[in-house]
Amino acid sequence: MKRTQALSVFRAYADGYDASDIKIAAKIAHTYRVAANAERIGKSLGMSAAAVDLAWFLGLLHDIGRFEQVRRYGTFVDGVSVDHAALGADILFLDGLIDRFPTDGLPDGWRPLLETAIRAHNRLTLPDGLDDRTRTYCQIIRDADKIDIFRVVNELTFDERVGTGRDRFVDADAASPEVMACVYGHRCVPRDARRSVFDGHLSHVCMAFELVYPESRRMAAEQGYLARLFDAAGWPDAAVEQLRAAKRELENAWGLTI
Repeated sequence: MKRTQALSVFRAYADGYDASDIKIAAKIAHTYRVAANAERIGKSLGMSAAAVDLAWFLGLLHDIGRFEQVRRYGTFVDGVSVDHAALGADILFLDGLIDRFPTDGLPDGWRPLLETAIRAHNRLTLPDGLDDRTRTYCQIIRDADKIDIFRVVNELTFDERVGTGRDRFVDADAASPEVMACVYGHRCVPRDARRSVFDGHLSHVCMAFELVYPESRRMAAEQGYLARLFDAAGWPDAAVEQLRAAKRELENAWGLTI
């Protein structure tokens, strides 16, 4: 596909939002990184050039709803605003934004596959009944997204990320039993279980448990951002013990030192 043209269309869309807002600027950077991550994961799976193009394109479009979410609500917290994945899919496929992008050379069936993967990329679990090809792309974008989220939560403060959604989160000395059950169960944390700042922090750690592909785990480890999430500085003693427990669980699950 014509990637240069696709990037130009994306930039033109993003230019309609206030890049002086740190959340908008961060989302632009995140988009480019996730596209690159998806491309690398696709190549690791031995995909054809056209299939890798589709993985990259999915990365470019996966968070298109975030821009309008920030404009309307001033936050990335879906629970107090809108489901950004559904909003993005609606903007693309109902409002017609997708028609501005070049799609020549993409594999047959790309359109419903792309819409499904965008709508599902932020769900706790994937919907039942997906065909193998669609499930693969859903897993690629979910892995690619999580890998860069580890960077985002290191580079932006909690308040910068949540914006107007800050009031939803309380301060606590430790994560809730429900969140710790996710740590020991090696699974992602449900949105409604994140009630404190530290719950949110540990929920990002838990994303690593569900990285599907070996290349995804290698990328997360080599980039170093995941390791920084285990830094004890500034957390209460009880939280530090929980971070250590989460690190042990993840290293045991992956079979490597983080």
